[in-house]
Amino acid sequence: MTRSSLFPGFDGLLTLSRREGVDIKPTLLRVLTDLYVQASAHSADEERQFVELASRLVDDVDDATRAAVRARLAIYPATPIEILNKLGLRPAQTEPAPPLAGPIPASLRPSSPMPPRDDASSGLSMQPKDAAELSEMFMRAASHERIAILQNLATTPLRPAAPTPLHRAVHAIEALEMAAFNADVETFTIELGESLILPSRMTLEVVNDPHGEPLACAAKALGMPAPVFERVLLFLKPEMGQSVQTVFRLSRFYERLSERAALIMLAAWRGSGMAAIRAKHRTMLYDDERQSVRAGGARPGTATRPIVRTGTDGFKR
Repeated sequence: MTRSSLFPGFDGLLTLSRREGVDIKPTLLRVLTDLYVQASAHSADEERQFVELASRLVDDVDDATRAAVRARLAIYPATPIEILNKLGLRPAQTEPAPPLAGPIPASLRPSSPMPPRDDASSGLSMQPKDAAELSEMFMRAASHERIAILQNLATTPLRPAAPTPLHRAVHAIEALEMAAFNADVETFTIELGESLILPSRMTLEVVNDPHGEPLACAAKALGMPAPVFERVLLFLKPEMGQSVQTVFRLSRFYERLSERAALIMLAAWRGSGMAAIRAKHRTMLYDDERQSVRAGGARPGTATRPIVRTGTDGFKR
């Protein structure tokens, strides 16, 4: 077997392998392979020496050693073709690189760079009627149903509400924490509604909900830190703060609540308020009264007078 200085310390192993009663060939092949794959490329002389040594050892080792060496050389790109054939491996197929696209014509190039997409400006906006239905469904749902609704909202293409500006949110969070610490529910409700631009009716429903998930959504939409939200739960309402189980459940819920889902729910609350305003102040057309009279006929107890037309000269026709 050829001795080579390509593999340091290999001469001693070769000498040991010739000794009677010592089968060092599996170790030789493993070491030889490890040394060979450490370099990314080899010269022609180094490749010839590896082929000569490895070819003699492969046939004389056990199946486990042959499988281990085969696995190492199968993923090595510079394995000699002779060794690949001996191990029953196929040479790696190098696929040609796809052709590059031609330059974009100047007429198709945008005149100005596209603005980055923002979550608050992308997606499908809810109509007031749809927002009112979503809000009503959420407020009437049980706690486990609300969790499922919010999980689905996080992956929907609905457009979330725009986050509250940072300086406004910081001021609002401080005011809300102080109101909660004083158990001032009225001030807390007013501040929350003004911060999130919510109708007073909707804000009252959020704050007075006995289960607490709407309040968690409102706090998450405002960007309230989790420790502050826990203090709000403890001090705002005694009946809620005294229940360790309720505080713990809502704290866990708040940690897992997606900000996007909370902002979508905020958009639904705002839309539901708009739907209520539209229903209250429905636009009346100029002929609504005439159409209602025609549909319902004359009122009972009133006589219908004949229509008298006059000309431009003042005489009756």
